[in-house]
Amino acid sequence: MPRATSRRSFLRRFGLSAAAVPFIMNLPSLGFANQVRRKQRLVVMFSPNGIVPKTFWPDEEGSEFTLKESLAPLEPLKDRTLVLHGVCDRVRGDGDSHMRGIGCLLTGIELFPGNIQGGSDTPAGWASGISIDQEIKNFLQADEATRTRFGSLEFGVMVPDRADTWTRMSYAGANKPIAPIDDPYQMFQRLYGQMKDREALGSILDDLQDDLKKVSAAVSPDDRRLLDEHAAFVREMEQELRAAEEAKLGHAVPVLEPGVKEENDNIPTISKMQIELLVNSFANDFARTATLQYTNSVGGAKMHWLDIDRGHHDLSHEPDSNDDAQEKLTKINRWFCEQLAHLAQRLAETPEPGGTGSLLDNTLIVWTNELGQGNSHTLDNIPFVLVGGGLDFTMGRSLKFRRQPHNRLLMSLAHGFGHNIERFGNPDFCNRGPLSLS
Repeated sequence: MPRATSRRSFLRRFGLSAAAVPFIMNLPSLGFANQVRRKQRLVVMFSPNGIVPKTFWPDEEGSEFTLKESLAPLEPLKDRTLVLHGVCDRVRGDGDSHMRGIGCLLTGIELFPGNIQGGSDTPAGWASGISIDQEIKNFLQADEATRTRFGSLEFGVMVPDRADTWTRMSYAGANKPIAPIDDPYQMFQRLYGQMKDREALGSILDDLQDDLKKVSAAVSPDDRRLLDEHAAFVREMEQELRAAEEAKLGHAVPVLEPGVKEENDNIPTISKMQIELLVNSFANDFARTATLQYTNSVGGAKMHWLDIDRGHHDLSHEPDSNDDAQEKLTKINRWFCEQLAHLAQRLAETPEPGGTGSLLDNTLIVWTNELGQGNSHTLDNIPFVLVGGGLDFTMGRSLKFRRQPHNRLLMSLAHGFGHNIERFGNPDFCNRGPLSLS
């Protein structure tokens, strides 16, 4: 009997509402969870405007390497980290480097001609192919044993409302960009639904108390613990959302430039909330792939919490000789690395439901960027930092390649899931197959 029918039968049998489904999907003793084989997951985390090479790349190659200032937050996770130098975006064609940087980052293929004008280069449109996160999602969703409720989830942190090539990195197909959700309340509503009026901030759990008690009595002790943890997370998230909404009502909302949904200074708070939602979505097997996009290509956030008042993109154009700008850019990338480390740590401390180890043991996080360096707009040496054990790569290393096309890395990600594609994106950059990372 299909799983959906089994769930419906279970709901009818116990007199439960459909709103209870998110709470029961990943309870192994009910038989709904995909427990046939190991769960594997992928997160692609994006931050913009390049890096400062001298404070980012390890000097050494191999397992004995030193994490410099930009990557220092990964020190506790060093043995689970893989730093890839020399992976380059070789895709050219229409659009400026920022546009091709983000639009080709996960697709590995040229942008369509279009009317979006950037920099001094030709205008361009959307990417002309699917992105690797969606390719892997489709592969997993095609198999009942790896199918999940959403397949993939796209998280954002202060991504502009406007839809253009600089703001989108995930594509469902050619000319089909996917907008990330950068409002935690909206993402929470997508995951759990049935939310009451936003101003009222009613609780999902208040309506489900009786249902959850019935489920608790029908499952194993281990599943009862999972259910309690799940409910506790939802309650805490509701409280955070309520507190954020009440605080917002207590002061005037500043006037922002058009298209920016959230307040600049709320970026750290939004980041934390989105990370918690992402970890929760994996723990409850809502999806096996996810993206976490901070701002956008050419992102101009002002990181006041780091005592930096100048916009990120503006700073990234300063020459290498500007020591103050280099120091500020290093602080910015270190902060992004702190978000990566926090996500990895939260996954590491969350046990794999119904399996062995932690969520991080079964998840690979890929942190990347649209540029290798902001002031040169180079697409060489795109930063790719991998954390976690999801794809069984040999971690705890610094690797240095000789200008390898990033299409080969995208293929490696697919192969890590058993999706043995022979090419991805522009086939001209796939001739030597996936990069060897094992």
